[in-house]
Amino acid sequence: MEPQALGLTYWFDAAAEGEPYPVTVRFTGRRAGASGKPGTTDVFTVEETIEHVLPGSGRIALTARVLDLTPGQWTVTAHHVANAERASRGRPGMTRVRYPGPTSSGSTGFAPLVRVLAPGVRIGAWPGLVALGTIVALGIQALLASRAALPVADVAVLSAIACLVGLLGAKLYYLGQHPHELRARTGVLNGGLGGMCLQGFVLAALATVVTGALTTGIPLGSLLDVTAPGLVLGVGIGRIGCFLGGCCVGRPTASRWGLWASDRRLGLRRIPVQLMESAFALLIGLAALLVDVAFTAHRGGVVFIAAIAAYTLGRQLLFPLRDLPRATAWGRPLTVALSALVVIADLTFALPR
Repeated sequence: MEPQALGLTYWFDAAAEGEPYPVTVRFTGRRAGASGKPGTTDVFTVEETIEHVLPGSGRIALTARVLDLTPGQWTVTAHHVANAERASRGRPGMTRVRYPGPTSSGSTGFAPLVRVLAPGVRIGAWPGLVALGTIVALGIQALLASRAALPVADVAVLSAIACLVGLLGAKLYYLGQHPHELRARTGVLNGGLGGMCLQGFVLAALATVVTGALTTGIPLGSLLDVTAPGLVLGVGIGRIGCFLGGCCVGRPTASRWGLWASDRRLGLRRIPVQLMESAFALLIGLAALLVDVAFTAHRGGVVFIAAIAAYTLGRQLLFPLRDLPRATAWGRPLTVALSALVVIADLTFALPR
């Protein structure tokens, strides 16, 4: 299927000790069967660089993709390239490592699929676990809605609509933060179901639930409270899909408690921040479920506010462990402070009742 692309992965072991060092790999390819003087789509040379390889971090997989090639069989050779500028500095303690130049052959594939294939990435894990989280969330919500004497059928329909609107909001939020995706040559196929932001889902779904509750006459506070446990538990399940699918990855580490994971370009030992976020989301969801079951006389909305604020607080505390550049200088501290204040205020408001 068009468009076609070639996916290449170069494996190597990090140096055992020393200072962090750069690695540049040059991939050189030629289409099998190309005779005479090859055209521009029959040969290629691309370079990929890892700026900071951590000594002691073990096995590393560097994956590159090459577009605009003639479909068919290709033979590719990979070579480690010394960085002349850094080498000329002769910095004390600098680690220099030489790697072999292996040759391999393979065929091109469907470009949108090649873009997400990499060692350590389980295709289908993210949508599968997100779907499982959604089913769990809707099931818990239905049980709690029945217990709270809410119209279960109306709540289910409204929640299903909110989920669909939330998916659209998650995609739009992601594209707003990554406008280059809109300019990509292969268009929407580049992102597919991936490339979504949880913030966009929650905002869009919450707006839909609030609008639906006000329109249908369902008590808004009670509806939000029976939604909170399933929502946060569903997020906890979905975050496991992020770990297996290669998104929202943690920073590289040489620590023994790091886990080998991929961001679809670099597979190496990382801080398992997705699993850490999953764990505290599951704890918050279970706590919210316990409150909903054990304390039926609480004020409407306090469980939802506490659960969302607590999750936001924990998520912000984990952000420094993610392999992402900081977008703003004050955004995270302000969000941490505001989330903590909301949790304290919500509990203070709820405890007398």
